[in-house]
Amino acid sequence: MSDADRTTALADAILDGLPVDPRSETTHLLEVGIGERTDVAAAIAATDVAVTAVDVVERSVPAGIAFEQADLHALREAAAEGSLPESIVDRPTPLDGVYALRLPPELHESFADLVSQIGVPGAFTTLGGDPPTVSVTPTQIRGGETIYWIEK
Repeated sequence: MSDADRTTALADAILDGLPVDPRSETTHLLEVGIGERTDVAAAIAATDVAVTAVDVVERSVPAGIAFEQADLHALREAAAEGSLPESIVDRPTPLDGVYALRLPPELHESFADLVSQIGVPGAFTTLGGDPPTVSVTPTQIRGGETIYWIEK
């Protein structure tokens, strides 16, 4: 599978897993840990979905994607206190979902906690053969990759 096909498959799986109209101008997703691979966020943003990306270090993101420098653990703590930055959760509309790609096992629990505290669907992929360390529902996507949806 080409990189472009993989990107499309991941973007489609994320959008199709949402309980809202996934390609609405009011849909807003948060990508946790965008890193240097911005292709999936860009593909989602190209469907008129608002995407906010966060990472522990400053990152350059494509036009149309908002970026905030933030640590997953700090976001989880802020969500538990009800004090997530509005620039993340309400830009431009309230969040409809959270996703992370290539999420290492040591971050699965923090990610699941964040998703639960925000109260929206959350999905992630793992680093290669690492199994999820939290309760999830796996979904096989085109090309054989698996996306894991956090169970509520």
